[in-house]
Amino acid sequence: MNDAQPKRAVVIGGGLAGITAALELADAGLAVTLVEGRPRLGGLAFSFRRGELTVDNGQHVYLRCCTAYRWFLDRVGGAELAPVQAKLDVPVLDVAHPKGPRLGRLRRDALPVPLHLARSLATYPHLSLAERASVGRAALALKKLDPADPALDGVDFATWLSRHGQSDRTIEALWDLVGVATLNATAPHASLGLAAMVFKTGLLSEPGAADIGWARVPLGDLHDTLARKALDAAGVRIETRTKAEAISRTDNGSWQVEVAGETLDAEVVVLAVPQKETHDLLPDGALEEPGRLLGIGTAPILNVHVVYDRTVLRQPFFAALGSPVQWVFDRTDSSGLKGQGQYLAISQSAAQDEIELPVAELRARYLPELEKLLPAARGAEILDFFVTRERTATFAPTPGVGRLRPSARTRADGLYLAGAWTATGWPATMEGAVRSGFSAASAALSTLGRPHVHPLQEAA
Repeated sequence: MNDAQPKRAVVIGGGLAGITAALELADAGLAVTLVEGRPRLGGLAFSFRRGELTVDNGQHVYLRCCTAYRWFLDRVGGAELAPVQAKLDVPVLDVAHPKGPRLGRLRRDALPVPLHLARSLATYPHLSLAERASVGRAALALKKLDPADPALDGVDFATWLSRHGQSDRTIEALWDLVGVATLNATAPHASLGLAAMVFKTGLLSEPGAADIGWARVPLGDLHDTLARKALDAAGVRIETRTKAEAISRTDNGSWQVEVAGETLDAEVVVLAVPQKETHDLLPDGALEEPGRLLGIGTAPILNVHVVYDRTVLRQPFFAALGSPVQWVFDRTDSSGLKGQGQYLAISQSAAQDEIELPVAELRARYLPELEKLLPAARGAEILDFFVTRERTATFAPTPGVGRLRPSARTRADGLYLAGAWTATGWPATMEGAVRSGFSAASAALSTLGRPHVHPLQEAA
């Protein structure tokens, strides 16, 4: 091969990890081909059409501290379409209080950490005075932890919270309120290391770290349409509906990726697909213990979608207590719903007990719960009700998972791994996916001897 020709790279998987790796490699001058088995990009954060609606498969949010995902939005030209709220403000409605429904809010001030949450916590009506005081003590203890400490990976978050004086009510009304949505697991099933990372970074790093951002357009506009434009502009060849069938090493040390009807030659291959698919595609010897990938479990997310004939919610979103409902989002504008109705999406993380329930059973369960939470929904006509299920939405953040997550580098030169399930230090979030793409591209470029500045270092 002529040295004047660019090095070739094949990225397998068109989710956020694969898109990021492809952009970084192309920006560094490699000739990149991105292959994706689905007809679209975006992985598990995508949109589809249902009649006149454009529906996200699930509600995805990010935080101001998610610097990698914010880089991604900037890179594809979508930052203005997924803004972050000016200040953290989460309405929390408890419908099981003995004196009737009570609304509280988790808000921040502009004060330094940890005082930025002090006033909100002091007036949080869902905890007793003693419980609020215990939260402050636990937060200070949490701030001292090092999320990268391997010892934390083997401890469950609930055990640590209990040791630090957190009651069951405190876990339900505060720690799990945040933790389930970010970790996709309740405290007993979450690694202390990952929980510490979430809470330290999101709530205890800087005042605005936990401000919430979400897409005001369908996710497909960001992760497919705009991502394609960015990839095209970078010179990436995109092949959707194209599944990698095998990866093999050539006699000259480069790689071949077999897809239907074609063999792709490359010096760099990035595997950016889920852990089981990665396991099945890995060449012999690429990982010392490839079976560990199969030990990384998965966790489901269920989304319940309801279209009413009228407006029943005046907030963009809220969290619920005393109800099976976790979080409710208004998706009316982003879905393109016309007329006077309102489209709400209920996001249910750690949904192992419900993920296989029939739609009729979910309808009978959740419509009355919405009426308890939203009095305006009583008597409203249901124009549509449907369910989306992501059975393997995330990797399961169980204690001990950290030792199973591989780094971007493999034992095979030129072959790299990406995906939120790899060793990013983050749970399975859009942030973790983008960071994994950075890691894979950086490792590849370093091996090739290409000067490369990490995008987040560049931004800083």
